[in-house]
Amino acid sequence: MDHIVTVQDAVTAFADFMEPTDAELDAIEREMPAILADVDLLDAHIITLDRTPTELDARRIRRARRRALAARVALLNSAAGASLPGGAA
Repeated sequence: MDHIVTVQDAVTAFADFMEPTDAELDAIEREMPAILADVDLLDAHIITLDRTPTELDARRIRRARRRALAARVALLNSAAGASLPGGAA
């Protein structure tokens, strides 16, 4: 006789008590400017999917790309500054 067995790990993997920790929420909060900049870049690209990009579209994409890169650089700089012990001499 075969027994029906539930996969407990799969069932409880998304249970209510499995919420993000404070450290994970803080990491998401620190990354939010980069995430939003990436969303803006995707929006700029999505606008041009069904038509030929105009000069305005090209400028919008360039600005969004610059903002996304600046947000990533700021995130990396803040992470590098926070992880290095000591300070500038």
